[in-house]
Amino acid sequence: MDFSTLLRGLPMGFLWPQLLWLLAAVPVLVLLYVWLLRRKKKLAVRYASLSIVREAMGPGQSIRRHLPPLLFLLALVAMMIAAARPLAVVTLPSNQQTIILAMDVSGSMRAEDVKPNRLMAAQEAAKGFIKDLPRNVKVGVVAFAGSANVAQLPTTNRDDLTAAIDSFHLQRATATGNAIVVSLATLFPDAGIEVTDFSPASRRQGIPIEQAGRQKKEFTPVPPGSYSSAAIIMLTDGQRTTGVDPMDAAKAAADRGVRVYTVGIGTVDGETIGFEGWSMRVRLDEETLKAVAKQTAAEYFYAGTATDLKKVYDTLSSRLTVEKKETEISALFALGAALLALLSAALSLLWFNRLL
Repeated sequence: MDFSTLLRGLPMGFLWPQLLWLLAAVPVLVLLYVWLLRRKKKLAVRYASLSIVREAMGPGQSIRRHLPPLLFLLALVAMMIAAARPLAVVTLPSNQQTIILAMDVSGSMRAEDVKPNRLMAAQEAAKGFIKDLPRNVKVGVVAFAGSANVAQLPTTNRDDLTAAIDSFHLQRATATGNAIVVSLATLFPDAGIEVTDFSPASRRQGIPIEQAGRQKKEFTPVPPGSYSSAAIIMLTDGQRTTGVDPMDAAKAAADRGVRVYTVGIGTVDGETIGFEGWSMRVRLDEETLKAVAKQTAAEYFYAGTATDLKKVYDTLSSRLTVEKKETEISALFALGAALLALLSAALSLLWFNRLL
């Protein structure tokens, strides 16, 4: 990716904008150059033949004469801008080191409205997502239905992750809040975060949700989305039927700065799905999934087909492996100035056997 693409449409600023006053010297230098040219003309030796003068001052020679000084002037402008220490929002490789995939394994994931079925489509998309991630990124897997369990601790071993995803077994109920809490506990194993911290008993004791886990280890809440070293991706096809309130869990994630990207798959309006002699009524709770993502400064994605689901994971891969940062780019302007100055000197030596 070239630098012009990185900077296109992005605002620039300067750490030392007062030094931009140096640019006022540019028109002075131009005027000085014009004055020197006129002075040289007055001191020029008289030629015996006017045709020789006209040939020497032809269009091609005139361009050659002025090009090296012009390049040198541009080099000076670039150096002056570099001195003001310019800033730009640049797209750089992310320092995101850990991603937790929280995947719904409730019975409704057996439905075949997403081919070949919701679970298999989710498994294939997740494995493709893991495969495309940089090798240094750790991935953990949390499977949830009526409860949530760590299927694979964060690792860079792609084979272990694939085996964990392939080992999913369908269960009853959906505990989306538990999935977030267990994912947080996996990211912060020493923080003492437990599902029981969010239980009604804890609430009756007057322990606020934002205090979850603090009894064991204190921490100071940070702005939502500010923790750039990890993220959670939660995929589900239903609404919470048991366990922790997902909004309470989202609040805990937001307090730790962890983004929770939510992915909805399946039926939005509600549908009765039956298999093996029993049926269930399922509906994708988009409102809650959007609210969870919003509270944690993340995004919600809907996938109605297996192709859509793959596109969602492709999008998440690009979002989580690059990030935009305000970065000082003085070095780039300094490099540009050096190249322009070298080119100016090289052309002057080549054409006129002198420096400028």
